[in-house]
Amino acid sequence: MIDAEKASQDNPAGHSVAVLCRALGVPRSTYYAHRASRPARAVRDRAEELLVGEIQVLHAGSRGAYGAPRIHAALRRAGRTVNEKRVERLMRVHHITGITRRRRHGLTRQARRAVFANDLIGRDFTAPRPGMRLVGDMTELLTLVGKLYLATCIDLATREVVGWAMADHHRAGLPVAALRMAAGRGGLEDGCVMHTDRRVHE
Repeated sequence: MIDAEKASQDNPAGHSVAVLCRALGVPRSTYYAHRASRPARAVRDRAEELLVGEIQVLHAGSRGAYGAPRIHAALRRAGRTVNEKRVERLMRVHHITGITRRRRHGLTRQARRAVFANDLIGRDFTAPRPGMRLVGDMTELLTLVGKLYLATCIDLATREVVGWAMADHHRAGLPVAALRMAAGRGGLEDGCVMHTDRRVHE
């Protein structure tokens, strides 16, 4: 507003900066500091535009499935040093959201004499490096062709989906297929732990 109203060659009828600052109750030092910071703000704005573009590409590459944590992990793997909170803010501002699938009921039924594996990760859902710990789940999806079931394997170090399988059933073969994909891609360590809602397997 001050720039638009101040006296200049294009606006000889304008007022001095001192008068405008006094009328607006703004210290002149604040005005000049704001003016001096414009080049730096322009650089930051351009960097933010580029980052938003990268986020949009990664989000589209995941078919809209990735939320902020997975987008952040993908950026880190690409060598981008960026704060996860910043990724969350930019995705919120630009209305970029991941897919949250809610199940109405569990897809697995416990056997009468169910035997659970030991909890080898002790409820610690982190990993110091990729290929050490995976978590798996099955999700029911409603599609135009009927119900489909998606089984996934996620690496706890990167939060990346490293294996998946989809079918029109949720029998045991489905998560096994997802785990085989994860193993087939390589990168899993000897003794890698796979954790599910029925505990873990090595």
